[in-house]
Amino acid sequence: MNPNPDFDRMACPLPLLDHDTVQLAHGAGGRLSAQLIEKLILPRFTSRELDRLEDQAVLDLPPGRIAFSTDTFVVDPIFFPGGDIGDLAVNGTVNDVAMSGAEVTALSVGFVLEEGFPLADFHRILCSMEAAAKTAGVRIVTGDTKVVGRGGCDKIFINTSGIGVIPGGIALSAASLQPGDAILVSGTLADHGMAIMSRREGLSFTADISSDTAALNGLVGDLLAACPGVRALRDPTRGGLATTLNEFAAASRVGILLEEEAIPVRPEVLGACEILGIDPLSVANEGKLVAVAPGDQADAALAALQAHPLGRDARIIGRVRAEHPGLVGMRTALGSERIVDMPVGEQLPRIC
Repeated sequence: MNPNPDFDRMACPLPLLDHDTVQLAHGAGGRLSAQLIEKLILPRFTSRELDRLEDQAVLDLPPGRIAFSTDTFVVDPIFFPGGDIGDLAVNGTVNDVAMSGAEVTALSVGFVLEEGFPLADFHRILCSMEAAAKTAGVRIVTGDTKVVGRGGCDKIFINTSGIGVIPGGIALSAASLQPGDAILVSGTLADHGMAIMSRREGLSFTADISSDTAALNGLVGDLLAACPGVRALRDPTRGGLATTLNEFAAASRVGILLEEEAIPVRPEVLGACEILGIDPLSVANEGKLVAVAPGDQADAALAALQAHPLGRDARIIGRVRAEHPGLVGMRTALGSERIVDMPVGEQLPRIC
């Protein structure tokens, strides 16, 4: 996303419309609905499937197992440092499908718009989604738009579903971890959650904190090509790294030991977490992955991650162990060990 919004507007100009804001009639299936689709949505998401304007998309898929995911995005605020609800919706669903090892093929998009929502803001979001889909190399092939009255939703909610094909020989699972495996992360943690928190609470820090929202399917492809023995992948969104690793430990009935000094967190993000009393391991990420690789393939996996632009800050942060099955521990900088548990409750609602 270009940091200069004026440039974005010039590159993706808002077409002339009969209204400046969303009207209930935009969801009624008549002339205004057609105008919204034809002037705003279709130019951004054009594909041979979508352009047919059928009630479904008919896809030709290569042989293989199908990975399918759906997610609904209600983030507040809808525009935040580093992204917006639009690219977040595309990237989030691409990542969910990619964590199976699938080659992501197509997305569907559903919008719920509040009456009175500025069409200029909707257009800005559509442009972000178009750019994110192009970067990820996926097509938006079908969709839907609904309009609710004022107060019926908060500006805009977006649902995205994704489909992909898993190549032969790939079988990733949270239940496949074995003692001696290495735990890797592809980069710094807690960037997205703290970007949302800082904007929502009006906090100002010496250094800017931006969301890490990004599509990880290219990074996953490079990782699996270099390290076909990868056992599990996950993007640590809500609940952060702590939730992801506890789910892995429970599913595989193994223990996990992390090294605190190996876990990458940007200094400004760590400082914000300390001020707010939040554990960065429990904060959502939207452009990072957690990988578990056999110990003898850990270096190859790390090199593959670090060779990709989205994995430059990748680290090996811990190991799987037989002791303490179902529990995640962390060796602190002082040499002691503490339990890393799932967060209790929701630290930051509407994070995605």
